[in-house]
Amino acid sequence: MATDYYAVLGVGRDASQEEIKKAFRRLARELHPDVNPDPKTQERFKEINAAYEVLSDPQKKQIYDLGGDPLSQNGAAAGGFGAGGFGNLSDIMDAFFGQAGQRGPRSRTRRGQDAMIRLEIELEEAAFGATKEIQVDTAVVCGTCNGEGAAPGTSAQTCDMCRGRGEVSQVTRSFLGQVMTSRPCPQCQGFGTVVPTPCPECAGDGRVRSRRTLTVKIPAGVDTGTRIQHAGEGEVGPGGGPAGDLYVEIRELPHPIFQRRGDDLHCTVTIPMTAASLGTKVNLETLDGLEEVDIRPGTQSGQSIPLHQHGVTHLRGGGRGDLIVHVEVETPQKLDPEQERLLRQLAQLRGEERPQGQFKPGQQGLFSRLKDAWSGR
Repeated sequence: MATDYYAVLGVGRDASQEEIKKAFRRLARELHPDVNPDPKTQERFKEINAAYEVLSDPQKKQIYDLGGDPLSQNGAAAGGFGAGGFGNLSDIMDAFFGQAGQRGPRSRTRRGQDAMIRLEIELEEAAFGATKEIQVDTAVVCGTCNGEGAAPGTSAQTCDMCRGRGEVSQVTRSFLGQVMTSRPCPQCQGFGTVVPTPCPECAGDGRVRSRRTLTVKIPAGVDTGTRIQHAGEGEVGPGGGPAGDLYVEIRELPHPIFQRRGDDLHCTVTIPMTAASLGTKVNLETLDGLEEVDIRPGTQSGQSIPLHQHGVTHLRGGGRGDLIVHVEVETPQKLDPEQERLLRQLAQLRGEERPQGQFKPGQQGLFSRLKDAWSGR
C-alpha cells in the first residue's frame, strides 16, 4: 500500500472524524481546480479526495488500517467521489461556502415579524405612568384551519415529485467524474408537502388579518421615542408559527404651559415691574396641583425659581425632576398722567432721574466679529 492517506491529509493516525473533515476542507479550498488549475494541483486534489473517501468512512478506514485497499473493493478509481461518484460533494461545497444547511424539507411554520405602533400620550401620563387600550391590526392564527393552511376535512399531502424530501437532485458529468447538485423542489417549494385544497379563509397561509384590543402599561418617565416591548404580541408567522414582538413607540404631546427638558419641566411667569420690586406670590397649576410660587422683592427678569421634585418621574431610579419657573418682568408701555407723576417722583427719590446706566461686556454681533477677524489679518 504505497499511499499514506493520513500523510496526504496531514493528520495523525489517532485523528478524530472532525479533525479529518477539517483537514480535508482546508486542503480542498487550496487545491480545488476552480481555484488552482495547475495539472499537478489537480492530481493532488484527487489524492486528498481519495484519502478523505477512505478515512471518513468507518468501514473503509478499518480495511485501510488493517492493510487492505478499500478503493479496489467497490471498483471506484482513486480520487473518485465515493459510491456513485459524488459521495463527498457536500464536504467540498462546505469548504467553500461554510457549513451546509440542514438538509430535508423546510417547515411551513415560521416565526412572525415584529410589529410597531405609535402611541400619543399627554405629559401627565408620561410623568406618572398610565394604562391605555390600543387597537392593533396584525396577523393572527386562522380560526378555520387552526394554522394548518388546508381546508377543513383535508390535509397536506406528500409531494410526489420530491417524495417528501423538499429537494430534487440532478447528476451531471465533469472532468472529475459525476457531480450531483440539489435544489428546492419546484412543485412544493421545498416544503416536502403540498396542500391540494387550501383553506378558503386564509388561502393556505395559516393566518388572517384581524384587529384586536391590547392593554398597554406605560411606565412613569417615558419620553418621545421610548419603545415598550410586548413579547409575542406581533405578527403570527406563516403556518400559524409563533408570533413576533410588538413595540409601542411613545410620542409625547406638547403641553400648553410646560416644556420638558429631560426630566425637568420649564415654564415662564410674567409679573409687573412693581410686583418684581416689592415681591409677591403667584399661584401656579402644576402636575401635582396648585402650588404657590414665592417671588422675592427685587427679582430681576430672567431669574429662575426651582420647585424641586415637581418634574417628571425618573424612568430608571427613584425620584423626580424639578419644575423651573422663569420670571419675566413686564415694563409698562403706557402710563396715565397720575401714574407718570408718581413714577417720576419715585425716580427722584431714588436719584434715578438721569441714570447713566451700567455697561457690561456682552457678545459681539456677527458683523462686528467678522470685522475684527478681517482687521486682525
